[in-house]
Amino acid sequence: MDLQFTLDFLSDLAKHNKKEWMDDNKKRYQQAKEQVIALVADIIQKSSAFDPSLSAVDPRKTLFRINRDIRFSKNKDPYKTNFGAAIVEGGRKTGNPGYYLHIMPGNNFAGGGIYQPSSDLLQKVRQEIDYNGNELRAIIDDKKFKKVFSEPYGDDRLKTAPKGYPKDHENIELLQLKHYVFMKKMTDKEVTSKNFSSEVAQVYKTLHPFNLFLSKAMD
Repeated sequence: MDLQFTLDFLSDLAKHNKKEWMDDNKKRYQQAKEQVIALVADIIQKSSAFDPSLSAVDPRKTLFRINRDIRFSKNKDPYKTNFGAAIVEGGRKTGNPGYYLHIMPGNNFAGGGIYQPSSDLLQKVRQEIDYNGNELRAIIDDKKFKKVFSEPYGDDRLKTAPKGYPKDHENIELLQLKHYVFMKKMTDKEVTSKNFSSEVAQVYKTLHPFNLFLSKAMD
């Protein structure tokens, strides 16, 4: 599958982010969208080999809307300039740990975890880290994991310990996170390669033990 068509469409959309342009290029948008859906379907099929919970995920329901919510934003561009897909058991609104794919020229990435969890879920994850932090450390400090992922996502982490935890907790930097997400950047060349779906599935396979830890915490 050659996703150059999709990258070209997104590049053009970034230059002409207006409803009139999108109306004139609706067929291109639909074709690009179908390419991404087909890609996600292939990734799901490959990833189900190590995470059977994904086998029932409908690829069409993984994509986020391309329309932006501009009601409270100074940026009034009507459309996102990327395709985003959340591959999650039961759907992305469940709060379950899952996988994410972001297709955008010059800013592609794949990974997953839980993003913006509810306060209840966040409390459960922090409690699991408090009880079994060594188990999580073994996962994210593994050589194979660190080769794929760098630091967890979270520029907006807490500046101090969350309520109920000491400031000198041995895993304080993990407890301070507001999201439990790891992402791997991918180049446009990788996106347009014939092995891209396999490469993404391999990223997800590396992340899978991390998601299992999060799932256990949320049970």
